[in-house]
Amino acid sequence: MTKHTVAVGKYETPKTSILKIVEACDGLAHMPKNPHVYIKPNIVFWTRAVTFPKWGVITTTRAIEDMICILKDHGVNNITIGEGTVVSNPKDRETPQHAFQTLGYENLKKRYGVNYINVFDRPFEEIDLGDDFKLNFNKDIIESDFVVDIPVLKAHNQTMVSLGIKNLKGCVDIPSRRRCHSEESGRDLHAWVARLADKMPPTFTLLDGIYTNERGPGIDGRIRRSNILAGSSDILSADLVGAKLLGHEPENVPHLVHAAKNRSRPWDLSDIEVVGESIENLASFHDYNFVYHEDETCCLPLPLAKQGIKGIFYRKFDLSMCTYCSGINGVILSAIRYAWKGKPWDKVEVLTGKSMKPTPGMNKTILMGKCIHKANKDNPDIKEMIAVKECPPKPENVVKALHQAGIDVDPNLFKNLDQMPAFFMGKYEGKSEFDPEFFTAE
Repeated sequence: MTKHTVAVGKYETPKTSILKIVEACDGLAHMPKNPHVYIKPNIVFWTRAVTFPKWGVITTTRAIEDMICILKDHGVNNITIGEGTVVSNPKDRETPQHAFQTLGYENLKKRYGVNYINVFDRPFEEIDLGDDFKLNFNKDIIESDFVVDIPVLKAHNQTMVSLGIKNLKGCVDIPSRRRCHSEESGRDLHAWVARLADKMPPTFTLLDGIYTNERGPGIDGRIRRSNILAGSSDILSADLVGAKLLGHEPENVPHLVHAAKNRSRPWDLSDIEVVGESIENLASFHDYNFVYHEDETCCLPLPLAKQGIKGIFYRKFDLSMCTYCSGINGVILSAIRYAWKGKPWDKVEVLTGKSMKPTPGMNKTILMGKCIHKANKDNPDIKEMIAVKECPPKPENVVKALHQAGIDVDPNLFKNLDQMPAFFMGKYEGKSEFDPEFFTAE
């Protein structure tokens, strides 16, 4: 049996720590001479409104710069950093550029001669991943000679973990991302994500666990300073080990099981040699799940239900909810929490994603987004329909819908969506282990 090597270690010093990982797993062994190398970070979210802490949400600039130095030492002169950050307005090009600038990528360009791109400014190419799984990938990454994939080591509320394979979703266009959130049997999010790496050029995956994220992937997760690094020239092996480092057995992570089956590989690490630190010494459980409470009086996340809120049935998101709706979902729930005055609402149900169906007997049904409206606009079980038909839902229309349902949410929470990162992440500022210098290139 062919053994795939994964190196695991602690982050201790710039460049040296990551260099040890690269060397221990021979991570650049498949890199050709004079290559065009594409570095794929994870910049899942950005706002220009506040310079928010990015720990555990976004790949550290420290890891990016260290990897660039290692590549330059190997004689690589053609390096592109590419990412497709999702923003509330798909036509917004200023916010991704602001992210690149704030994270120091312009300094990296001047210092090392690297390039950086917003994939939405670049052409896409349809790639057949087999079995009629087709997605439109950024041509720059597909046509590169070698990929360095640097995701954050984090849990994910839909896919359980978000690691090297999942990180490549940032290289497909918006219609492809929506396609991944299919409700079709056997072709759900797990099945689509499992194939993202199948047609990639040779790839070195570096899991950036300097900061890790529980209940990620976003700003409302619980962030830890973990100082964990893991790397491999085999992306699936890196992810299987990464899942273990986050405290999850790979056999319980559906997209990794799919990926292993697609590659005729075991998912129990039996064909993987772990070098460096042991998984057991560094692993800690990172929960991915948001627990919901459901009875005849409400359906809500457990903290809201414990608050005593009644009369609203906000069902838990499923795999068919895409990034655009998930981006506002947490804000809606927070707004509902603050709007509660102790009087039960009038059996209001909120449906999201693509596949939910209304519950007979509800008095008001809010269809939150274009997809769920399309799926249920003619459903006879809806007594009073309140529809938010856009993709993504417009904040002002979300407010109108909630008000129409008798839920008097504060409109200001939705007018200042770009300020939310400061609300969620501000609790980490000023703590010595949460150092903003990891996200600069001064």
